[in-house]
Amino acid sequence: MRRLIYILVLLISLTQEVDGFNHTTVSDDSIDIAIAKGVDSLVATKTDSAAVTLFPSKQKHSRRKDKFVPNPKRALWLSLVLPGAGQIYNRKYWKLPIIYGGFLGCTYALTWNQQMYNDYSQAYLDIMDDDPNTASYKNMLPMGYDITGREEQFKKIFKHKRDYYRKYRDMSIFAFFGVYLISVVDAYVDAQLSTFDISKDLSVSFEPASINQENAIGSGTGKALGVKCNLNLK
Repeated sequence: MRRLIYILVLLISLTQEVDGFNHTTVSDDSIDIAIAKGVDSLVATKTDSAAVTLFPSKQKHSRRKDKFVPNPKRALWLSLVLPGAGQIYNRKYWKLPIIYGGFLGCTYALTWNQQMYNDYSQAYLDIMDDDPNTASYKNMLPMGYDITGREEQFKKIFKHKRDYYRKYRDMSIFAFFGVYLISVVDAYVDAQLSTFDISKDLSVSFEPASINQENAIGSGTGKALGVKCNLNLK
């Protein structure tokens, strides 16, 4: 092994000789010095390499993080399981207040219309029977208001109110599911179009233009003023 080191050091010294140094033999001391220098150089190289590996920010050209591209199917299933989860997955957090605000609004409308429907429905049933003990409809009237002799008129009013609040209760249910479907579709379309490239030069401009047209009388042609629309897709 030591002979192999002698040969390597001898070859290095021959390839890196300087002016005034032309010896063909190398002493043991010079070999030991050269070996020590080689070891120091190797250690320094390994240290620098380890530093670059441990601290990649010190590299001259650091790697850029890959752009996040959401999976449309995953966004779809997340939104189906939990409304708003697809928007979180797509990193569109600003849409969450809109979605949950829609759910809260629909829930409030559903609760209100259901309560009013129950009240007017019971009032209509009480005013339709002949039992004097069932007079919950009086709670729907102003205090001290007497409807004696106008029962038939108020029967129609209570029936109309009952049908009115039932209709809007049903509409609130449809609106609730509508917000749910919109959140699902939005998450899927948003993820699907995440890689869609829209040019920054896409623009529309309007400017006056001269339009050629035939005259109503005779065979001549005339010009009319109009507006020209230019769509830049470059």
